Amino acid sequence: MDPSAVSQTGLGVPAEFARTGALRSEGGQWTFKLDRDAWNHLRLIDACGTVYPEVQVLPMYPVAAPKEWVSILSKEGEELVCLRNLEGLGPKDQEELQQELMLREFVPQITQVHWVSGTQEPCEWDVQTNHGRTRFVLKSEEDVRRVSAWTVHFIDANGCRFRVDDIRKLDSRSRGYVEWYV
Repeated sequence: MDPSAVSQTGLGVPAEFARTGALRSEGGQWTFKLDRDAWNHLRLIDACGTVYPEVQVLPMYPVAAPKEWVSILSKEGEELVCLRNLEGLGPKDQEELQQELMLREFVPQITQVHWVSGTQEPCEWDVQTNHGRTRFVLKSEEDVRRVSAWTVHFIDANGCRFRVDDIRKLDSRSRGYVEWYV
């Protein structure tokens, strides 16, 4: 679907959305603010002062329009706000959203698998990435997804993502570890 063509949901509800009136004024202006808590988690504060801690920022069309149609979810996964774009937000709020979007795009590429603790989950992986050597825990085989014939994505126990761009480019031992799961 072309994101520029989206104007209404199938239920006749405008696609740009605010869960409560305290998030958007009657004139259509966004009234919420974004800041960070002591642990650097993003939080949303509505016009009434209600704090929504640990909100998640999701681009709805991350490839076609990464800075358009952005959804802000509560930590329980309930959509609080859906923004057509970042216009209409203050510079600080735009910066906070852009920072969160950049963090979501950070996906280290696995270039070598040094070892895996076992063939049953959870198991620990020791890998070399384009950002250095690291270890992560794989909770279940559902957290390994083949996204194309040669590309594989991993999601670790903490929700961090890793990618193998082309399993054919891995050494035979590394390829064996990855192919065990796909």
